[in-house]
This record gives sequence, C-alpha cells and structure tokens, in this order.
Amino acid sequence: MMLQAVINVFKVKDLRNKILFTVALLIIYRIGFHIPNPCINQAKITEATGTRDSSTPIGRAAAYMQIFTGGTFDKSSLFGLGIMPYITASIILMLLGEVVPTLKKLRQEGQAGHKKIQEYTRYLTVLICVFQALMYMKMLGGYVYTGWYAQALFFGVLAMTAGTVFLMWLGEQIDEYGMGNGISLIIMAGIVSRMPWAIMRFKEDLAASEASGHFKIVFLVLAFVMVVAGAILITQGQRRIPIQQGKVMRGRRMYGGGRQYLPLRVNHGGVMPIIFASSFMMFPPILIGGLKNILPNSTVLFSIDASMSPGAFTYNVLFMILIFLFAYFWVTVQFQPREMAKNLRDSGSFIPGLRPGKRTADYLESVMTRITFFGASFLAGISVIPTVIYITLGVNWVVATFLGGTGLLIVVSVSLDLVQKIEAGLLMRSYEGFSSSGRIKGAYS
Repeated sequence: MMLQAVINVFKVKDLRNKILFTVALLIIYRIGFHIPNPCINQAKITEATGTRDSSTPIGRAAAYMQIFTGGTFDKSSLFGLGIMPYITASIILMLLGEVVPTLKKLRQEGQAGHKKIQEYTRYLTVLICVFQALMYMKMLGGYVYTGWYAQALFFGVLAMTAGTVFLMWLGEQIDEYGMGNGISLIIMAGIVSRMPWAIMRFKEDLAASEASGHFKIVFLVLAFVMVVAGAILITQGQRRIPIQQGKVMRGRRMYGGGRQYLPLRVNHGGVMPIIFASSFMMFPPILIGGLKNILPNSTVLFSIDASMSPGAFTYNVLFMILIFLFAYFWVTVQFQPREMAKNLRDSGSFIPGLRPGKRTADYLESVMTRITFFGASFLAGISVIPTVIYITLGVNWVVATFLGGTGLLIVVSVSLDLVQKIEAGLLMRSYEGFSSSGRIKGAYS
C-alpha cells in the first residue's frame, strides 16, 4: 500500500512537479551552506568548534541556534544566519499586531493587509540580518586572515544578509510553486542534515566508553520511538466542539440544520513556547558567566551559576515554568474567542446549549485554557528529555537533542503536514492515500 502510494505520487504530473521543485530548492539551500565567507580562515573555525564543550552555556546556545541554521555556526558560510532573522521579524510583527492599531487594522484587511505585513517583515528581516551579521563577524574576528579585517567585516555582513534574504525568497517560492510551508521545510532540512553527524558522534562516544553500549542503543531507540509517537499524538490532538447550523426556510424547502465540529488544537502554540523559553534561558547563564569573570571571588555568583547550569534542578524547573507561561501567552495572542463567537453568530451557527455571543466566547476561552494545560505539560516534558538523557546516560548533548525539544517537534509537525498535503493531492485525483484505513487525520480534519 505504501509503495503503491509513492508510485501514484509520481504519476500525478502536478504533484510530481511540486515535489521535485521543492527538493531542488532544498538542494540549493544545502549547496549554499558550503559556500564560505571571504577572508575567514575556515580551518581554524572548524578546529575551534570541534573542541568546544557543548555542555557550557555558550555551547548550549550554539547548539540551540544550529536548529535554525542547519549547523552553519560550525563554519562561516553564506547562510551563516540561517532563516532565524526572518522568524524573529515575523514574531516581532505578530506580537506588535496586538498592540499597534495600524498593524492590527492591516491584519483585518485580509489578503491585501497580509501582503503589506509581509513587506514590513522583509524590511525588518534585513535590519536584523545586518545587526546579527555584525555581531557574528566581530565574534569571528580572531579567525580573519591578517590585514583583511575591514574587508572581512564588510563582505561578511553583505554576504550573510544576502544569504538570509535568499533563503527567505526560497521559502516564498516553495510556498507558491512547491509543496508549501517553505520556511518550515528549510528549517527541517537543516535539522535532518545534522542527523548523520549526530549518529557518527554517538558511535564515537560508544567506542570510547568502557560501559556496555548495547543498553544505550536499545534505550535510545525505544526513547526516540516513544517521543516521536507522543509528538505525533499531541500535534494531531484536538478538542472538537459541536457546532449546530441554524435552519433557514427558503420557499418550501428547509436549508441548514447540519451538525459540524470546531476543532481546537491541544498544542495550539506548536513549538513557539519552547523557542521563546529556550531563547530566554540562554541569557542568564551567559550573563552570570560574564559576571564571574569580573567578580571571581563571589560565592553568591558561584551558587547562582551552579543552580542555573543546564543539568541543575532549578534550571529545568524554571525552564518548564517559562514554557507554561509562554504557552498561555501564545494562546492569548493567537486565539480570539470573541472573534470566533462573532463569526459563528454571523454565519447562523451556534454551540448547542449556549447563547451566541459572550456566553459562547467565554465557553471557548475556558475550553482552550483547560486543553492548553495538557499541551504545555507535554511541551515541558519533551523539552527536558535531552537533559535527562545527557545526565543519566552521558550521551553527547547534540545527540540528545534529537530525542526531544524544538528540533524533534519541528521535524514531526512539518513531516505530518507534508504527508497530509501529498495525500490530499492523491485523494483529489481518485488515488488511494498512504493509509489503508482511510485518510490520515490532520489537526483540522
């Protein structure tokens, strides 16, 4: 059944062209990853990053940023900033859209307003790229060839800014002519590209370890399967609210009266709460490390530093609390129960047993508040799995990140979305999908 579905995918010309176009652009992205910036000694960077301790605050921050850059922090390349500046610009404008009246009005203007916000996002992305590229090139100042610092700074900022803008354009082309969800596919390609390296690193650690490696292998495989299954379950999970359509008499016929469902996602925020919490938790250890250099004899700073280390209990509890806070914050920003209640009322639909308007909005808000607790609990649990694996089994931190956290959730959610789009294209042309028991259910099925 699965093999036949794959064969059917390439029988459909439109679907085949979209898939091949998407793959071609992703290959271009990976080629650009290997184009180095001028005037930089790449051999020294590779040597320095190879000896970097991944358990330190700087190492953890670099490992986290590699989720969005595809590993380009290990070398100074054209796509050294990855797609992160565009994501940052999108989040900033999304949050400002709730407090700035002009942006809020644009969001309500439909497609025209969306295009205008996209234009602002591109401009803000360029500004963020210039700032981040300057900081990045200054950080690499020790790896510049002698006498070429000014040229390296200029061309590095120019090349990395152009690289991110090009990636942004690639994502838009995938959205328009490919399988869609281009930015997420680029991020997923960067994450998956690091998996062979992580497997090789894990094999090297096992060979150097005196303990039995068979138990680690079996445990990690089982843990990976269970975490992926849980990620799929929580990504697809939804609370369906019954919706009754009002009956309308037209002539001698009665129309409407149908019963539908309003799906509310259990994990409404997706990976955004983990991204926000991880970004916030990167700064305290780095800040404390800098203060320790200024006040090397401060026992208070050393106590705080110990409690804020990645494996400490206090660090992980604070990390989980931040995930809960950001999960509810994201739902507050994105989920609009009053708007949904208004749309239901205008369309002549209602929730059985509830009055349209405020009562419906209050009910939707209470339901979303309850299910968000379970979604945030799952995110908090999966976010600390890499730390638990790293501490209990001594597995390299970069390897452990493939068993949980932001990277795994991105890969699972994007893969599910891609499979559902391909299957929808097959079913639309009267071909069977990937599942013999029927269509694979998505978050909005």
